Amino acid sequence: MRQEIVVIGSLNLDLVATVPRFPQPGETLTGSAFSRHTGGKGANQAVAAALAGARVGMIARHGTDGFEHTLLATLSDAGVDTTGIRAVAGPSGIALITVTEAGENSIVLMPGSNGELRPEDLHDQRDRIAASAMVLTQLETPVEVLRALLEHAARAGVPVMLDPAPMRPLALEDLRGVTWLTPNETEAALLAGAPVPAEASGLRGFAERLLAMGPRNVLLKLGAKGAFLATSDGLRELIPGYVVDAVDSTAAGDALNGAMAAALARGAGPVEAARFGVAAAALSVTRHGAIASLPCLSEIEGFLVSVSR
Repeated sequence: MRQEIVVIGSLNLDLVATVPRFPQPGETLTGSAFSRHTGGKGANQAVAAALAGARVGMIARHGTDGFEHTLLATLSDAGVDTTGIRAVAGPSGIALITVTEAGENSIVLMPGSNGELRPEDLHDQRDRIAASAMVLTQLETPVEVLRALLEHAARAGVPVMLDPAPMRPLALEDLRGVTWLTPNETEAALLAGAPVPAEASGLRGFAERLLAMGPRNVLLKLGAKGAFLATSDGLRELIPGYVVDAVDSTAAGDALNGAMAAALARGAGPVEAARFGVAAAALSVTRHGAIASLPCLSEIEGFLVSVSR
């Protein structure tokens, strides 16, 4: 039985400033806090899956700017296998994150070493990819890497979960090889060329519009409202969000993806896995930081028990 989840993605140093609100163009605001953490959507999702009970390995690139020791230690401490991560000369990826006191965030990303991951790097890891239970990836690394991954995964029959962030133009051929497409509302609107419906009654048709673009299944992430699940075999279901005291939504989407992938890898059905992911996301927004906010398996299970009473 395939067991390992392989994450192919970004590894960043997050520089986080807390502000009362987002600044207007040309405006300077005084922040209330500053911190730095290991991040990147790839790293976040790898740790989220590992903490949620999966065996996880990561394929990525870090720089030679002195940050790499912290980045690798964070992953190793969470139980992520880092043997697929290599150094390239130059800076590591950097994310400048602004978090409001209401818990919303905006992010400016400088790819650094993440942009140096190449399709041939996946060729070197093809046996590991072929033996995996699932591959998670995002768009913080070159699109050519995604295309190479989809080819390797298709040959081996390995499912691929794609988080299309940060959104960039994708060919329909790219989406046809995706098993799980997991956009948030902004990304989904860009993909579909239309806004996500505000009413729940419109989500079915919108999700079907995304399915028609080629992915086998879609999980539309709706923030505090939860997520909408649409599968190629006709399943359509709104997974409601949970009422929590949100302080920082930076890693909510990554928490959902990682936890959902962990649940799918151990045999959960789509609805159960999506609920597990939404619960992980809800827990993550109650804490500050990205990786620091990610819940472990016992926390997610305990939360689901508490909300079912």
